[in-house]
Amino acid sequence: MAQGKRISTDIGDDALQTIQALGAAAKAARLAAGEGQAAAAARLGVHVQTIGRIESGEPGVSVGHMVGLLALYGIGVQPQPPQNR
Repeated sequence: MAQGKRISTDIGDDALQTIQALGAAAKAARLAAGEGQAAAAARLGVHVQTIGRIESGEPGVSVGHMVGLLALYGIGVQPQPPQNR
């Protein structure tokens, strides 16, 4: 199976930190639910490696998979407008 296109890690520190925080939240919620990565993958309909990539904060993971995994464990994601700097 061919890997999807990977995005550059040159997307900005704020974005990378957000992706990593969401991945950590997904992992914490999955563990709190007492499920392994294989169970989460089966529920989401993805390969177990995708769960690992999400939880490790890899920036190339589909936003749909990320949000889907969070939703499985009751975590919502709301967009926020940019802050004036």
